[in-house]
Amino acid sequence: MQEANQQLIVTILAAVVLLILIGVIMLLLAVYYHNNKKRHYIEKEHLKSGFKQELLKAQLEIQEQTFTHVSQEIHDNIGQVLSFVKLSLGTAVSLGDVEKDERIAESKELIARAITDLRDLSKSLSSDSFSAKGFIPAIKTEVERINKSKLIHADLKVEGTPNNPGEQTELVLFRILQETVNNTLKHANAECLNITLQYAPELLTLTIADDGLGFDKEEALSRNGSGLKNIRNRANLIGATVGIKSVVGRGSEVKVSLNPLEQPYADRNYSGSTV
Repeated sequence: MQEANQQLIVTILAAVVLLILIGVIMLLLAVYYHNNKKRHYIEKEHLKSGFKQELLKAQLEIQEQTFTHVSQEIHDNIGQVLSFVKLSLGTAVSLGDVEKDERIAESKELIARAITDLRDLSKSLSSDSFSAKGFIPAIKTEVERINKSKLIHADLKVEGTPNNPGEQTELVLFRILQETVNNTLKHANAECLNITLQYAPELLTLTIADDGLGFDKEEALSRNGSGLKNIRNRANLIGATVGIKSVVGRGSEVKVSLNPLEQPYADRNYSGSTV
């Protein structure tokens, strides 16, 4: 009888210990799950914060570039036209009636052109100009600006049916394009710049290629503050891959590829064209 009681006590103790172990394990699992969930939440919020900061940075950089362009246009184009009109009208007093009428007509035409240029510039200063234009029209405007500078000849080719990966993704892609173009204008000494947008149902590819001096990719990436690092960081932000090819003396190419359907703000029902 005593032996049976001892076995019962041992069994009860073993059961209690087992229940305690199960409880401890469940508690540890709950703590682990909670901490893991909290860590993932923090990481997600950190990524969201970084994404928002990068978007804001891209917007500010685009605005800064727009302001620089407007300033140059006012100084180099509109300012010179108006100065010419002023001088032209100032010397018209001593002319005959026929020549004076011709001078006035010429000045009116120049002033009308300056007004049109100012109207176009005012549109580009709009805070939501990128949204209003759309992705491809914004690139077309950029190509026109490049060609107008006469520093290089730029060409844009759009292949496939445009899809919509979302305005925020397009904003980052547009800033990558601008940064690549700026690097080309500053360092490549190129004559031609080819920009290609290729659309497929599950792939969007942006390619910027030039026929300039080229560069050593590893050396360029090792330098602090390299534009190539900024391009890669921005591409990573939207889940895109970047391929950089360059041969010294034979130009360079930057290719950015992403799946538009995987973008968080993509329009799944998009069927129109922004060309």
